[in-house]
Amino acid sequence: MPRKVRVWDPFVRIFHWSVVGGFLANAIFTNPEKSLHHTIGLTVLGLVALRLVWGLIGPRHARFSDFPPNPAAAMDQMREMATGRRRIHLGHSPLGALMIYNLLLTLIAIGVTGYMQTTVAWFGVEWVEELHGAFVTWAEISVALHVLAVFTESRRLGVNLPRSMLTGYKSLPEASSGE
Repeated sequence: MPRKVRVWDPFVRIFHWSVVGGFLANAIFTNPEKSLHHTIGLTVLGLVALRLVWGLIGPRHARFSDFPPNPAAAMDQMREMATGRRRIHLGHSPLGALMIYNLLLTLIAIGVTGYMQTTVAWFGVEWVEELHGAFVTWAEISVALHVLAVFTESRRLGVNLPRSMLTGYKSLPEASSGE
């Protein structure tokens, strides 16, 4: 019988899916020159600001101290994957942590460069528009890699990671202790 462990608090889950919705809306459905695009972008930027605060004061697995950026641990995780070893992390894995920091920083960069384009000082400045577009492209690549990694790791570890971001609980296989 799998063991269910509460990992993701409601704020983390609502933040995650709200950012997913906002990013998708702005990337696919809204016109970049309209106020709805700007409003969604600023909302996502506000959500990221709240997440940064929550990363300092939230529960254990929401805190940045629970998943510090650690390239050496990420390399160890890649070696585990290459050799078929399975180590389940209760919170973010080392590679997952690096992706979270990447996505947060990229969303901040998108929000700042997007906001700059709405100001008198930066409106129509080509390099700001190009930089904004480059950050959006990087975010799209990162999101694609994130989704691929989540499904790959779910299959490899036998833990439904997308479900855990919906319910807040990870169902760990019996033989696993989780870290």
